[in-house]
Amino acid sequence: MVETTRTQKTTLAGGCFWCLEAAFEQLDGVVSVLPGYMGGHDPRPSYEAVCGGDTGHAEVVQIEFDPAKIDFETLLTAFFTIHDPTTLNRQGHDAGTQYRSAIFYHDADQQAVAAAMIARLNGEGIWGSPIVTEVTPASTFFVAEEYHHQYFQRNPYQGYCVAVVAPKALKLRKVFAERLKAG
Repeated sequence: MVETTRTQKTTLAGGCFWCLEAAFEQLDGVVSVLPGYMGGHDPRPSYEAVCGGDTGHAEVVQIEFDPAKIDFETLLTAFFTIHDPTTLNRQGHDAGTQYRSAIFYHDADQQAVAAAMIARLNGEGIWGSPIVTEVTPASTFFVAEEYHHQYFQRNPYQGYCVAVVAPKALKLRKVFAERLKAG
């Protein structure tokens, strides 16, 4: 009998999608991480249009994961570890609605887990300011242009990658050392 693995998806926005992709692809149980756009009104968004801030889309990653190896709550814990969920439409120097913090849930369970985690984290007062992360239903996912895929792996010495992406990927490796993929 052949055993099949049933995967799930989640879509997250927390600043530049290069950062999120570089961090999440390290976790055991993550099958794939695709950069893209979600949450806007343009029927054919491009990177240039999204960066202009007029499409309503956020830069996102769509994560396919194996819930037998990593659960949604652990993914959200990683998400809240590597970005600042208290800054509205901003991550560091990246500003605009395209860099907002958002959880685009794919089912009612994801919605409930996200809402409960945000309530718990706000109650713990970790950041000193309330979490502004949107929790909204997933809509059409638009895959980003090919040159954005595996951007950090292909451009580790590019200035933004050195200054912004690498520290977030390193933070995830330190905090989730026991959850990393082998090799």
